[in-house]
Amino acid sequence: MDEVVETDYGQMDLVWSEQGGFDGDVERYFAGQTNGLVGAGDSNGVYFHLGRRSGGSRVQIARLDSPPAEPGDLWEDVVEVSLVVPSQRAVRMTSWAAESTWDLAVPAGAYRLRVSAHGRDAGATNEFAEDMVDRYLLELWPAPPEPDAILRVGSDDARSWHAEWGSRRDEESTHVP
Repeated sequence: MDEVVETDYGQMDLVWSEQGGFDGDVERYFAGQTNGLVGAGDSNGVYFHLGRRSGGSRVQIARLDSPPAEPGDLWEDVVEVSLVVPSQRAVRMTSWAAESTWDLAVPAGAYRLRVSAHGRDAGATNEFAEDMVDRYLLELWPAPPEPDAILRVGSDDARSWHAEWGSRRDEESTHVP
């Protein structure tokens, strides 16, 4: 997928259930995580918080056979999460309230997902800009579950969301799907 995603509330979801999609329950989506950008705590899907609240953002999704190379200098913010796609479930990407939906060919199994972002600060401050100001690369590959990880923080917007919605991992337990 390589699309301009028009959304509201900065919301985008990767879902495999009719009940999937962010419903505002931050505690459930970010349970046991340190990052505040990509919520993988729900068994029905993964929530992405974009920098731009409304408007269009460029989103690319790549399914890989092995882990990607280190993120290049273009990407200011990078996080990784694990997810498990159940058997006999169709995977799709949706914008807020399923205004736009894209079917994705993702077989059942355990995956690692890296989300790289560029322009989160510009997206947060230029919500109504006519041009696209933020972009995202989602890379998905087969991997055993492991805790989420913040690989890079370069924007004030990501730093704020990591503090606000992240940091829900306690020392006793860690969420691994």
